[in-house]
Amino acid sequence: MKRLAALAAVCLMVAACTTTNVKSAAGLPDAPPQKARILLIEPDVRLSVILASGLQEPRADWSASARANLQAAVEQSLRTRSHAYTLFKPEENMDGRAGQLLRLNAAVGQAIMLHSYGPFPLPAKGKAFDWTLGEGATALGGAAEADYALFIHGAGSYSSGGRVAVMVGAALLGVSLPTGGQQVHASLVDLKTGRVVWFNVAMAAPGADMREPEGAGLLVESMLKDAPL
Repeated sequence: MKRLAALAAVCLMVAACTTTNVKSAAGLPDAPPQKARILLIEPDVRLSVILASGLQEPRADWSASARANLQAAVEQSLRTRSHAYTLFKPEENMDGRAGQLLRLNAAVGQAIMLHSYGPFPLPAKGKAFDWTLGEGATALGGAAEADYALFIHGAGSYSSGGRVAVMVGAALLGVSLPTGGQQVHASLVDLKTGRVVWFNVAMAAPGADMREPEGAGLLVESMLKDAPL
């Protein structure tokens, strides 16, 4: 019983903290820039609910709430750091060069998740974090005269009441079922060079529920804690 109690306590401690995994490009300045100009790309968030059957159903309302909460929390963080920012809405800028760069960033982000975080490292890169959108990225911040672009993507699922009941019954039979989870990854792109200078993957703790303003604030605080800003 003591061992079970200790294990449960450890699990609760781990679950209470948002975990992050930061990767940065080589050659960054020792001190973060003062009063940088940030192009804040409106967060892209997609959340779903796990039904009792195990199928996932998209929840547009949760996604919208999380998107607004994350955006507000990031804006507050940038203001606290004395950085100027301009909000950039992808749905209004998918045509022309801007749209191409947004799609390119999405593809590069997927490659980073696969090769820098996933099980398929690229031998040519070794352990170096070396990714870029190319020099054409300067076009993205042209009108706003921005120094950096900050991209944020969130995804995840939450268990429904029916799913929780199924999980409890399965646990009594010694069977473990997926409970869902939420992940946010952020990238900072230098708009003068196109380099991805910083990338972070954050796994949200139960208390960092991005559907709620307070939870989104805690999640953003952990996610941007080590950002070079």
